Amino acid sequence: MRGTGRSRLALVGASVALAAVAVTGCQPEDEYGYDTAPSAGTTPPAGVEDPPAAGPEDGGPGTTPRKVVQAPVAGGLERVSEAEAPSDVPVDPGDMREDMHLVVANYRSADGIVLFEGVDNVREDTSKRREHLFRGMLEHLQWDYSLGQPSAEPVPSGPLGGSVECALASLSDEGDVVCGWADFNTAAVAHFPNSTLQEAGALFVKMRSDLEK
Repeated sequence: MRGTGRSRLALVGASVALAAVAVTGCQPEDEYGYDTAPSAGTTPPAGVEDPPAAGPEDGGPGTTPRKVVQAPVAGGLERVSEAEAPSDVPVDPGDMREDMHLVVANYRSADGIVLFEGVDNVREDTSKRREHLFRGMLEHLQWDYSLGQPSAEPVPSGPLGGSVECALASLSDEGDVVCGWADFNTAAVAHFPNSTLQEAGALFVKMRSDLEK
C-alpha cells in the first residue's frame, strides 16, 4: 500500500471551492474555434466542421434515463458486505425527491476501501449535484480547508459520456483522490485512498460501466 507523503502542495488555494468540479467540458465555441457561438447562416472557418448535434449519450433526442445501481462487482472490485463496511460514513446527497434513487456502496481495492455515492433522475444541473457530492466527500475525509482547495482535473469520460473529473486531496502526488461524474440525469462520486489522479480516474471510469445502467 502506498504512503501519503506530504512532499508537495498539490492544491490551488486561490481557486473557488470545487468550481473546477462543475466544469462539464468545452462549449462548441471553444471546441471549434469560434469567438462566439455562430448564428444562423454563419459559415465556420475553413476546415472547421459544424458542431455535432447532441445524441443520446449527451441527453439529446432518443435519450433513455439511466439508473445508478449497487453492483456486486464494479470495475473488477468486489462490494464489501454491510458487516465489513465502515459504519460512520455521513451521506449528504442533497435534496432528494421520491422518484430519485440513492446508491451508497463500498468496494475493496488493493489500496483500501473505495466509497461510492451516486444519485439518478437528477433534474437540475447535474454538475451542481456532483459539486455537492464532492463537498460531502471532502467533509468525510476531514479535509483541512486552511491548506487550500483541491483542484479537479478532467478525465476521459469513456463510453457513457458526460464529464468525469478527479481531485487530489493530498499534499503529495498520491493520497486521497475524489472522482465524480455528471451526465444528463445522474451524478456520482467516489473516494480512492492511496491513489493518484491517473490511477483513480481510470478505475472510476471502469467502475462506472458497472454502476450506471
